[in-house]
Parts: sequence; structure tokens; C-alpha cells
Amino acid sequence: MRSHYCGQVNETLADQPVTLCGWVHRRRDLGGLIFVDMRDREGIIQVVFDPDQQAIFADANKLRQEFCIQVSGKVSLRPESQVNAQMATGKVELIASELTIISRAEPSPIDFNQHVSEEARLRYRYLDLRRPDMNHNIRFRARVTSAVRRFLDEQGFLDIETPMLTRATPEGARDYLVPSRTHNGKFFALPQSPQLFKQLLMMSGFDRYYQIVKCFRDEDLRADRQPEFTQIDIETSFMSAEQVRAVTEQMVQQLFRDLLQVELGEFPTMTWHEAMRRFGSDKPDLRNPLELVDVADLLKDVDFKVFSAPANDAKGRVAALKVPAVADQISRKNIDEYTQFVGIYGAKGLAWLKVNDIDAGRDGLQSPILKFLPDDVVSELLSRLQANSGDIIFFGADKANIVAEAMGALRLKLGETFGLVADGWQPLWVVDFPMFEEVEDGLTAIHHPFTAPVGVTPAQLQADPANTLSNAYDMVLNGVEVGGGSVRIHDSDMQQTVFNILGIGEQEAREKFGFLLDALKYGTPPHAGLAFGLDRLVMLMVGASSIRDVIAFPKTTTAACLLTDAPGYANDDALQDLGISVNLDAEQTNDGQA
Repeated sequence: MRSHYCGQVNETLADQPVTLCGWVHRRRDLGGLIFVDMRDREGIIQVVFDPDQQAIFADANKLRQEFCIQVSGKVSLRPESQVNAQMATGKVELIASELTIISRAEPSPIDFNQHVSEEARLRYRYLDLRRPDMNHNIRFRARVTSAVRRFLDEQGFLDIETPMLTRATPEGARDYLVPSRTHNGKFFALPQSPQLFKQLLMMSGFDRYYQIVKCFRDEDLRADRQPEFTQIDIETSFMSAEQVRAVTEQMVQQLFRDLLQVELGEFPTMTWHEAMRRFGSDKPDLRNPLELVDVADLLKDVDFKVFSAPANDAKGRVAALKVPAVADQISRKNIDEYTQFVGIYGAKGLAWLKVNDIDAGRDGLQSPILKFLPDDVVSELLSRLQANSGDIIFFGADKANIVAEAMGALRLKLGETFGLVADGWQPLWVVDFPMFEEVEDGLTAIHHPFTAPVGVTPAQLQADPANTLSNAYDMVLNGVEVGGGSVRIHDSDMQQTVFNILGIGEQEAREKFGFLLDALKYGTPPHAGLAFGLDRLVMLMVGASSIRDVIAFPKTTTAACLLTDAPGYANDDALQDLGISVNLDAEQTNDGQA
């Protein structure tokens, strides 16, 4: 039906006949002539309808936004004064000789030229995807997946599918369950990741595996999370953590080079403990120059329990955050707002100190906490923070995890507020994560329970799990974790030890992971891998603020699909076949479907 795409018509086709298919993006009637901006997936071209062509001019008069049309005509160079440098096709226009209205469109509930609510965009997603920016995002995503496949194929990786119907494994979120009709009362789980299957593939001798795969997690959502998301899943045998990082770093460098013409350079490496100490985050945005500075050692003996109590607590922390040259821009109202902000993260307050005149000593400082701080402590604080006139210093004092989270978030907020975040790209490897973290009822794995510890035997791990590091690594880009992985456990004794520490006894481990424990007995190779969040990676590369803008048919923040009105009720016959009964709250209705 077409000879060319709209966006591919240029001056090389001047005076040649073409046939285009697409949609009416905009129509302008200038009395003597009708101009139509015609759009398809490749771009927009201007079509001119001349009144001398009476038949098609009359049809062109009927065109409205989003009509689907076919147009034939001759490509004409625009006069120099009418060239549109903002369009790839801006040097040409199509002089129409034939017009077919393929299908008409009702007035669109989405106006491309105005702000539209996300609810409307998701409800009419098929229209929203016609918008040039959404069209670009989805097409760019396709280019990313194509480039990833090309790179991994060339590196000897095999694209192998793993099951979608499996059994639940502890990946840190609730599972989506699928009832089995043939095994009444039993359920499959949709995979939170292909973790165990990719390890089994290494045990099967396939050596290098990858898959661009759907994963499912029933968890609370935010801008960078969805109940179903896509991973670039990679696993290798006989490769060290450093080698896995090297090949995946090369892949991301090549993606940016080929698709964005950006050179990322070599990725620096930082330990988890350093990242938490300096930035309060295990995914620090290195474009932001602000850093946390530990000052607990200076405040252990001050007569101010807000500082001295956490300073003398082994699990406490006192950290300072200096923001240079903005003291005169921050009012008490602003400070109150920042105090409320850190409260979201569990902080009980936010102490502050303004350095109005560094040369005036104590008289040049302003703070309600000054009266609690001796001169020598103040002097040491200013020296350690390299404070200057015009700076303001914020203090966080509490349990170490609360200080890190609250002050890390404040660091990001202040960096954005005062325009301190540099342009460009700042990649980073974060390594040497703790193996476990404390929760109310014991310990939980930082990554997942199949991650190998660093440099310990099973007995040593059992004796001191809280202070053991894991052989895990995350790739961070501009403060976003885009990928994470680890060396896996390939010894059955070590795997059982980890299960024991997590409170998973032998019987439960055998019930849930018997197949894995059995496989570990048959010559398991050392193996390691990494999984990238494809949605997050594309979101960053196209400059979107949410992964919903790079997924064709996403869910809302309540895990609903407005387009299809999913999830929905099942009818009685289907439930009966599955041996399931549904109890609805009094306010819920089944709309006659269940």
C-alpha cells in the first residue's frame, strides 16, 4: 500500500512519485490550499492539496485529526523560505494527486498538543502510543534489545528460554500465583526472575546464557517499578566477578556509543561501605558533588544527647552534609520543610549551622545548636568540612541506617534544588555488599540466598554471618541501579548454611529447593551472572521520568490495566474447575461476572 514511510521522504526523492500511508497529525486550511501533516512511525511530512484537483480537494476538506489515509503524489522541494529545519522532512513536501480515506476517527480523547492526564493516556494507550515522543521511546527500546542480542550473540552467549510457570522462590517480593486445574489445590508461581533455572543451565554445561525475559513481582509500585518488568538476564560459567563486570560494562558502553553517540569511559568501582559512608546510598548519583562526612568522633562528649547518644552507639551515626554558598538562600521556612522531608525517612529532626562569616569565629555562625558545642568542637567541625563563608551544614544523628537514608535523600534534594547536579553520565560499580542485613525476626539476604560469600568456609559463615561480605555487584548509572548480579553458590554445604542462617531448615529447603540441592551434587561449575532492568535502562537513555513511558502497555501504580480493565473477575465455572472460591467484601461487587 505504500512505497515509502513518511519520515523517510527527503530531497533525494525530489520530483519522484511516492505513496504514503499514515494518520492525519494536523490539518490547516489556508483557503486556497489545504496542508496536512501526515504521520507514521518514521516521522511526519507535509502534504499539500491543491484546489485545482477538485475531487481530492473535496475529500481533503473532510480530513480530521487521526483519520487513517493513503496519499499518492510527487515529492517537491520547498522554497528556501519555507524550509522547516525542525523536521527531518522539512526540505520537501508532497503534492497530492490521490487521496484515500482508509478509516475515519472520532474526536480523539487525547490531544497531542496539550497536557493529558496519565489516566487518560493509559486508558487510550493505542492513541497515546501514536504520539511522536512515545513512538520514539518504543522504537528506541526495540533498538536497545536488538543491540543487546547482537552483542551477546557475538560474545558466544546462547539465548535460552526458561519456564513462566514454576514454583515460588524467595526473591524479596510476593509471588503472582497461578492455580492449576489438573493438580487441584496446587499453584504455579510466575517467576520473579529466572534465577534457579539459569543456574541449572550452567550446571547443564551451556556456559554462557542470556534471555530478555519477563519477570513478575507483586509489590508496591513507584515510578521505576511494575508488576511485570523485563530483564536482560545473563549467566556465565568459569568466569570471575571481575570478568562478568568487564563484559557487561563493555555491552553498556557499546549501547551508549552506538545509540546515543556517548562515550561512557571506564566505570569506577566503589565498595558498598564507601558508598553508604559518602553518599548514604548504595546507588549514588556521582553527578551530585555533595557528600556526607562522619563527625561522631567529635561529638561523643558534647552536652547534647541528640548528638552524643548516637555518637556513642555502635549502631549509631552522626553525619554532616555541607552545601556550599547557599546559606543566604535558605530561610527558616525552608529548613522546616527539609526537616519534614527527612522525617519521611525516619529522622526525628534536622540540626543545621550557617557559616555567615568564617573569619569571625563563633560570632560568624548561626545555629540553635551552637550553645551545646564547645569552641574546639566547632573548630574541628568547620575544619573537617572545609567550611567557608556562605555555607550551610546539616546534621543527621540516629541509627546508622536512618541517617544514611534520610541524609542521602536530603543530599539528592538539595543537589536538585540548587542546580548542583552536573549534566552527562556517571556510571559506577558498587561491590562488596554485606551478605545479610538485620530484620525484626533475624537476618535476610541483601541480594538473594544463592549469592556466594567472599573468602569464608561454611563454618566461618555460620559463626559470623553479620560481618561477612557477599560477592555481589550492582551497576549504577546517574543514581539508578540498572543492573545487579553476583557470583553464585556452587557448593551444597555452603548453600545449606545460607539457608540455615535465613531460618530455612533442611526440610523446608528440601521442599522448596530440592532440585537445586540435588543438582549441586553433580559437578557444579563456578558460575556468576548479572541481570539488567531493561525498562530502567531505556528510561534513562531516552530521558523519561517513569518506566511507564518506555513500556507499550504498562500497569498503573495500583497494578491495574486501564486499557483492558484488568484484573477482572473470573466466572463461576472457571473457579469451580480450579477448586477456588472467592470471598468478596460487602462493598465489592462482581458486576454479574462471578
